[in-house]
Amino acid sequence: MENKKCFCDTGLLFDNCCGLYLQNNQKAPTALALMRSRYAAYATHNGDYLLETTHVSERQYYSKAEILKWAISNKWQKLEILSFTENTVEFKAYFLDANQKPQTHYEFSTFKFENGAWFYLDGKFE
Repeated sequence: MENKKCFCDTGLLFDNCCGLYLQNNQKAPTALALMRSRYAAYATHNGDYLLETTHVSERQYYSKAEILKWAISNKWQKLEILSFTENTVEFKAYFLDANQKPQTHYEFSTFKFENGAWFYLDGKFE
């Protein structure tokens, strides 16, 4: 990923952005940074990171196989942050589905800070 722009559309290099969390095991300092890194995890097919950053109370509802199936079957195009607070992020993720048809995933996500780390808690979708 060296010298490549980050998938989360900050304009930063991946290694200086979400790569810090996905590759270097640093903790995302904010809910927004965690959300951006989770988008990058979908784009890089990092199912382990997606499960590890999901709050323990919610992990039972997700499977690594299903996460990877969805991540791999889509080509991630762009992330658009609509709004955010300390523990919420509203965003749109743009992607091409398996048939190369443009799709938009809208979500209003809630995050929880616990034991020194941010975790994805849940999301409302449209």
